[in-house]
Amino acid sequence: MSDGASTDDLADSGPSAPEASPQPLRPSEPLEPLGRQASPEPSERQAEEDPTGRLEKVLLRFAQESGASVGALYLLLPDEPALQMALLSGVSWRIAVPWARVTLDAATPVADAVRERRLVWLGNEEERARRYPKMALVLPHPFALAAAPVASGPDIQGGLVLHWPASHPPTLSAHERDAIREVCGRLGAILREAAESGRPVLAGTEPRILPPSRGRSADRDEAQAAVDFAERLPDGCCSLDVDGRITFITTAAADLIGVGVPDLLGARPWEALPWLDTPVAEDRYRSAALSRRATSFTTLRPPDHWLSFHLYPDATGISVRIVRTPPAHTPDPPLLVSPAPPVEPGRATALYALTHLAVALTEAVGVNDVTERVADQVQAAFGARAMALMTAEEGRLRIIGYRNYPADLMDRFDAVPLTADTPAVRVLTTGNPCFFTDFAQLQREHPAAVLQDGMSSWAFLPLITTGRPVGSMVLAYDRPHHFAPQERSVLTALAGLIAQALDRAHLYDAEHHLARNLQAGLLPRTLPCVPGLEVAARYLPAGRGMGIGGDFYDFIRLDETTAAAAIGDVQGHNVQAATLMGQVRTAVHATAGAPPGEVLARTNRLLTDLDPGLFTSCTYIALDMARHHACLATAGHPPPILRHPDGRTEVLPLRPGLLLGIDPAADYPATEIELPPGTLLALYTDGLVEAPDVDIEDAIDGLAQRLAGAPAQSMQTLADTLVDPAPPSAPSNDDIALLLIRAR
Repeated sequence: MSDGASTDDLADSGPSAPEASPQPLRPSEPLEPLGRQASPEPSERQAEEDPTGRLEKVLLRFAQESGASVGALYLLLPDEPALQMALLSGVSWRIAVPWARVTLDAATPVADAVRERRLVWLGNEEERARRYPKMALVLPHPFALAAAPVASGPDIQGGLVLHWPASHPPTLSAHERDAIREVCGRLGAILREAAESGRPVLAGTEPRILPPSRGRSADRDEAQAAVDFAERLPDGCCSLDVDGRITFITTAAADLIGVGVPDLLGARPWEALPWLDTPVAEDRYRSAALSRRATSFTTLRPPDHWLSFHLYPDATGISVRIVRTPPAHTPDPPLLVSPAPPVEPGRATALYALTHLAVALTEAVGVNDVTERVADQVQAAFGARAMALMTAEEGRLRIIGYRNYPADLMDRFDAVPLTADTPAVRVLTTGNPCFFTDFAQLQREHPAAVLQDGMSSWAFLPLITTGRPVGSMVLAYDRPHHFAPQERSVLTALAGLIAQALDRAHLYDAEHHLARNLQAGLLPRTLPCVPGLEVAARYLPAGRGMGIGGDFYDFIRLDETTAAAAIGDVQGHNVQAATLMGQVRTAVHATAGAPPGEVLARTNRLLTDLDPGLFTSCTYIALDMARHHACLATAGHPPPILRHPDGRTEVLPLRPGLLLGIDPAADYPATEIELPPGTLLALYTDGLVEAPDVDIEDAIDGLAQRLAGAPAQSMQTLADTLVDPAPPSAPSNDDIALLLIRAR
């Protein structure tokens, strides 16, 4: 199997890990998020004692043996449905930053792999563009990718992402699949053992960067000989480490680019050389780093020196050959601006950040979703330590989301009047951003300010869309930060994107709230009590869209010993579907007490007269507890499941009638069953059983098995158990309704 639709289950069996106090996965010494040094390779003793070291060793050995060029281990966050990158090897942290934190409902390979417990394989650019277009837009480089869940038994602990160079075949071999399954099992076992020993491993805010594997090492004499060799070459050359920093450069190369060797060592080329800070240069660097394929580009060193750069990547970094190019062999140069002093981030990095944020915000819906995506992308990309988003509501500035600020501090600043003299209020009311490199500068403009967050520099940005202020945002830095003009412009542009997304999100939340209220008003608030029966019901709206649909249930008391139950699903997820659902419930109520076939027939005639253009499935049951008897009829609805007093379950083979609203003369045959004490009926809508690539009959049989295997428990607990998805999953794309009825 070569496509990403593989359903390989990569989880090994094993006991669940007990809860214990978490130990964050962090380097022992704090590291800079950009340009960090690789952590030292753990000793054999550390690898045996330290779960972090053991994880590192397993991941590095797998990369070396499998030829994977990039490896990233994600761990599930304990308090939210998201994954955090914990270990990273083979690529710069600067490239990986946008994917440091991934929510489980995101359209990314690792989220799909963890949520669906399967291997995701993307063998080429075309497949990546087809299945993950937003990811392909941000990373349009040739490489192969695999993502797989890391699990121990039934417990998902995280995910593993692996890249191979562009030279990898477009399919995974059986041996490679087995190797991925094995390494995921080993990582899962280490994580489980760490948790069981009271030292569970959690991801820090930044991943631990693993050292590259080298084929050989040089002694001092050999290193000097290599330098002599490079210095004798006619053109220039230099070496970049995995993080893109210059670790070696020849004198000839320094002369070609016009900067001394000491000023270049340890710097990234596009930071040290303003004329090299172009999207083309960094794009070629990213392409070489991710694809491990040689590439090149030509650019102008002002005023008139054309240079070509040839990049040769491997696991330890990139070798760069620099050659002077005659003007006659170069295309017309692009329009260039005058050289500017180095800025952080560079123009290419800023363009990358803007593109990735724009892509991320296209998937955001509600306000919470926007704030999470902004925190994930902006804070990491610009090196900020903390972030807060605020909107104006009823004359006050309300904090709607934040990251890395303490909750008590946010409580103190929440709901500040718009008349207050604070930077966040000023940028909102004036529309002008404010940048403060230190607290003294902030206090000069706001004398009443008191340093409460312990930060050193701040950027306060107005969120304005179509000339209307939406709110404000603050980025805080725990070290002194100089905001160069280029960075100020980029941050202001980012604020504009965020403002538009927030404006849409507020509208979505308002519509969503209205839809939820409408849905709640159309479903029964409480279920009546009938002697001899226990009843429990659940309704879960679809995870996407308006959050309103046509799924419904009802339980109607007729007299002391009889009752009726109904469950149904109106086609669609909109206000029209919900309205029709209300009409169906009304029709069922009006005819309740009649034989089930007649109730459905009358409701069907009503719907065909209304001609709503939507079809409805429905099952209706008449319950007679004096006789311990039930009579059922269905209109194209999934069959009920009956659990007998001895625990056996069966899917009731009802004779189906047409969906309601198609043929006014449709007939709905009835089926009679016995309901001895202890018998349980489960009525449900298809949202509970439908799953990608799973046959509906197999899914219903699976639900019957879950019902049979459920331990003795209350009806309410059983209902929660049946609607609660196993291991982490994204919100359902369909409504779920469940009605349980048990004879006492």
